[in-house]
Amino acid sequence: MINEVRDAAVEWAFTIGWRLTKQVPEPAGRAAFQLAADTMWRRNGESVQQLERNLARVNPAWTKEELHELSRAGMRSYLRYWYEAFRLPSWSHDRISGTFDLAGKEVMDEAVRSGTGAVMVPCHMANWDHAGAWGCLRFGGVTTVAERLQPEGLFNQFLAYRQTLGMDVLAIGEPDIVRTLIRKVKEGRILALLGDRDISRNGVEVDLFGEPASLPGGPALIGLLSGAPVYPVTMWFDGERTTGQVYPAVHAPSELPRAEQVQVMTQQIARAFEDGIRAHPTDWHMLQKVWLADLDPNRRGVPAS
Repeated sequence: MINEVRDAAVEWAFTIGWRLTKQVPEPAGRAAFQLAADTMWRRNGESVQQLERNLARVNPAWTKEELHELSRAGMRSYLRYWYEAFRLPSWSHDRISGTFDLAGKEVMDEAVRSGTGAVMVPCHMANWDHAGAWGCLRFGGVTTVAERLQPEGLFNQFLAYRQTLGMDVLAIGEPDIVRTLIRKVKEGRILALLGDRDISRNGVEVDLFGEPASLPGGPALIGLLSGAPVYPVTMWFDGERTTGQVYPAVHAPSELPRAEQVQVMTQQIARAFEDGIRAHPTDWHMLQKVWLADLDPNRRGVPAS
């Protein structure tokens, strides 16, 4: 009964957020979300503490005071993402396209033009939903996956939200999801698969900022099985805009066993993420555990098969 009440409250809160945020004048809305970010930061709950633990790996030289200020800026960036997410369905096409840019987007243009498709691997930086909406306008659609959230009603809201933006969304755990993604990219589509958080129990162990971490091997595996190029992507907020960088495609020697190919490619993705996160640490919205030292032993990654 308690769980049912809690789930209903969470679903209600997000429903109200999506409805009311669109009606409040934008300056007032942004100020309210920044105030909420500062309140969460001052309470210093587990999410803020984990964010600081993650940032400490990015640059071990940062002092405790510096990390505390970085986490404050990080929470403001994170709540900016939520504010923009709530308002994004009401943005005009011109605003979506005019406030986003991606250096290296030409490789995506060529992937769609040539019919090869591409696997884009962003991390949780800046506003990845804005990137998805931009991609839908530019390429006629983007296919992505979503974690099946609880309560179910909340997951359905997120599903409808991303579909409203033009995205083709598959839920993690759906039957034959890998085959479906391979088919989509072979049709010449763009896949967008977040690559910095392993929510499964079969992640790939990589070195991330000098420590072992677990990242999803799915993007590399789908690239190998489909033949489509795999490109890491990082993003950051730049004033009123969201800007991103496409990194060179990742590769692995063809003579290696598939599991080793996946590990090599995922390690290259991790290196690209390091570069982007190091440059824009406060726009990396990672409030969850990534490194093996933080994870429960039962959640630690194992090589992909």
